[in-house]
Amino acid sequence: MNPKANIAYNDQSFTRLYLLARNRVRFKGPIQNRGSSYSTKTSLATHKTIFSGIQPTGIPHLGNYLGALREWVQLQNGATEGTKLLFSVVDLHALTVPQDAPRLRNWRKEMFATLLAVGLDPARSAIFYQSDVPAHTELFWILSTVASMGYLSRMTQWKSKLQLPENTNLEDSAARSKLRLGLFSYPVLQAADILVHRATHVPVGEDQRQHLEFSRNTANSFNHLYGSIFPLPEALISPAKRVMSFKEPTLKMSKSHPDERSRILLSDTPEEIHKKIKGALTDSEPQLNYDPDNRPGVSNLIEILGHFEGKSRDEVVSEFQHSSLRALKEHVANRVAIDLLPIREKYFAFMENKTYLEDVANQGSQAARSNAEATMTQVKEALGL
Repeated sequence: MNPKANIAYNDQSFTRLYLLARNRVRFKGPIQNRGSSYSTKTSLATHKTIFSGIQPTGIPHLGNYLGALREWVQLQNGATEGTKLLFSVVDLHALTVPQDAPRLRNWRKEMFATLLAVGLDPARSAIFYQSDVPAHTELFWILSTVASMGYLSRMTQWKSKLQLPENTNLEDSAARSKLRLGLFSYPVLQAADILVHRATHVPVGEDQRQHLEFSRNTANSFNHLYGSIFPLPEALISPAKRVMSFKEPTLKMSKSHPDERSRILLSDTPEEIHKKIKGALTDSEPQLNYDPDNRPGVSNLIEILGHFEGKSRDEVVSEFQHSSLRALKEHVANRVAIDLLPIREKYFAFMENKTYLEDVANQGSQAARSNAEATMTQVKEALGL
């Protein structure tokens, strides 16, 4: 992004902070503006606010990149003048499970450096740590007074984290013994993250749609009781389907998988990427086709290549219909390695520049606090606080 481009925001404080940030922090992301491919019923016109967050789990993998981070950059680069963009490392959400403090501290830094490496521009987007903006937790408590316990009990997040069946309810004694309030009320904090910035659009994966619907429901409940404060945020659904494990292609790619060869990290070398993709589990059928149920490994490679080259599944299949699986893997590995190499190089450069990372985080948190505090002023006035 051109740091000299004209930027206009809705409120003066946000503008002032970002003019300051633009003068002090400049960065050109490696990703060209390809336009957003997110789907929504409402166009991203001016005076919109886009917010999204990601947990600090260390260096993201390929699924995180295709499903979220790359799309954030495209939204940023394609946003109209006047659109507010806020992207957060949601470190408070990480506390729903016990954390080792030094490890979490390093994971926060790694995730923040990655957001810059993939192309988020601190002169255009507020990039910040959730815990640096106290209004997130302040609104969380207030929303807890209107959030529905019944709705929360039906959410899948706490059940999947505790490895409980989806039909589990709070009457289950095993569930009650395992469940902690933070994990149960996780969606309320997520709603606060979104609503405290009066977000109108939230980029999410399909599996996060339920959480956004809860945010809309909670906003509607508050507005009904205290007046129209919060817009009802719309989901911007990522076009990227789940990226699957290279070793168990029926499972989503995850850093929790015991085999490191099952995933590509954005910090992997080209040689590591080639080795992992060449070793991906596929099958012995000679003809190439897209069939996630019967050929999940091959279908995963087709999906990945399609996203990197902007092609449909049918186009990829047509291109490689007379090629071997070995040739497909080689092509996918080359394309992924070439696209991720600039991100890897920038990531390590940012990790070595602690002062720069802190400067960007401070600028982002200042802008985010200003935006959030404006919301909290309205909320407190409506509540009589």
